[in-house]
Amino acid sequence: MTKKDEGTLEHLKAEKSGVHSHTVTSGGGIHSKFPIDAAFLGKPAHLRTRNDRYELGRALREHCPRAEHAEFKVARKGRPDPVQLIMASNQGRLEKLLPIRYGRMIVSPFAHFRGAATIMASDLSVQPATGYALQACGDCHLLNFGAFATPERRIVFDINDFDETFPAPWEWDLKRLAASFVIASRHNGFRAADCVAPAFELAQSYRNKMREYAEMPALEAWYSFLDYQQLIEMGEDERLKKRRRRMLEKAMARTHQDEFIRIAHVEDGKPRIKDEPPLVYHETDQKSADLYERVEHTMIEYRKSLSPERRVLIDRYEFVDAAMKVVGVGSVGTYCAIALFFAAENDPLFLQVKEARTSVLEPYVDHPPFASQGERVVFGQKLMQAASDMFLGHAVGKLGRHIYIRQLRDVKIKPMIEIFAPENMVGFAQACGWALARAHARSGDAAVIAGYIGKNAVFARAIAQFATRYADQNELDHAALIEAVRDLRLDVYSDI
Repeated sequence: MTKKDEGTLEHLKAEKSGVHSHTVTSGGGIHSKFPIDAAFLGKPAHLRTRNDRYELGRALREHCPRAEHAEFKVARKGRPDPVQLIMASNQGRLEKLLPIRYGRMIVSPFAHFRGAATIMASDLSVQPATGYALQACGDCHLLNFGAFATPERRIVFDINDFDETFPAPWEWDLKRLAASFVIASRHNGFRAADCVAPAFELAQSYRNKMREYAEMPALEAWYSFLDYQQLIEMGEDERLKKRRRRMLEKAMARTHQDEFIRIAHVEDGKPRIKDEPPLVYHETDQKSADLYERVEHTMIEYRKSLSPERRVLIDRYEFVDAAMKVVGVGSVGTYCAIALFFAAENDPLFLQVKEARTSVLEPYVDHPPFASQGERVVFGQKLMQAASDMFLGHAVGKLGRHIYIRQLRDVKIKPMIEIFAPENMVGFAQACGWALARAHARSGDAAVIAGYIGKNAVFARAIAQFATRYADQNELDHAALIEAVRDLRLDVYSDI
């Protein structure tokens, strides 16, 4: 729960709710304060009924009525300057890359929103909140959902970015995701009603699927996943289905050998990643011997984070080269690199090495810190995803930088929202609502959340209204960033 709300639930009126407040731990080891009936707390697990858990969720409405989620409040002392929040988040980033970050963010309100997770975290911290925390994505917007291959070679649809993951009220993810749909729909030029519809359907899908997970045995809910090929066939737009089938076929056929041809070559008899400055480049201020020493230290630490059988696999590969790579919007300026390894001739492996910084949620949530920021990212990803990359691990580098490592690509497919018609956006919102409900059901009690939301559309309407109001605020924040560029407060570089 948020620090400002700590203790609020203790003041729930017992005569109305019949409950008391206790600190509890979910199955994922996440501490959350919410009202628990004392009699329920003393029951053995086999006597805790599903209906009891639904009632616990309903009791949360005393503290935070569902309709209040429609509000967009500003803190009593005033809203922090959004440009200053962006600039503050640059601490520790590579200064020479910051103009690229600003250049990408000013392109559109949607691009700004993608890079402004720190602004929304600040805003969410002063909104009405249930106080029920679970493992949150932290940067839950529609482009952070997509398809990828599991180690078992299933193609699943799931959340795929966890740089900001941290325990937080479950509705924070839903609000950020809903806002992203309104903003993306406006970017596509949809009429007003078609912009709000995806946010509403997202919340309805989340509600329906959370109720389904609440009715499942714990193991059945844990084993569930969204089969991407089935999702494709569930669509009604035949042209989009055909395009998605083609994209999936191409992605499944792509190998690390193909990746080598695309982004690397052999130079003076040695495999080397191609330089494409300023987006892909080799660091020139480091001696080769020093680079290898740092890589060796990192790989030793990274290897420790892998399970024993994965260590056997990674030990087959030998490091060859590494280069910096600028990625995304919000990540620009953080340390991100591509590392090239070989197991044998014509057997390359590309790993992505990303800096793990403090989550944007952490300043606003009362939760014990993780041993390292890389551990935080890996823990959140493994907990929330149905299946995670087999090379996913973390380390603290020789220079003290916290990082996490995963494959550069593994049948990764991103949504092409630019070509979505309104009905396509609604369908994608429903899929994202399903995926988010599944992820939240892993670290939280689905019955508690389902009990709070209920069976009607009160909550979904509130989320859609909040998303619309926040989209308006995001447009103002985007304009403020453009003004800061005009005033020469910020340097920009356009790579688009």
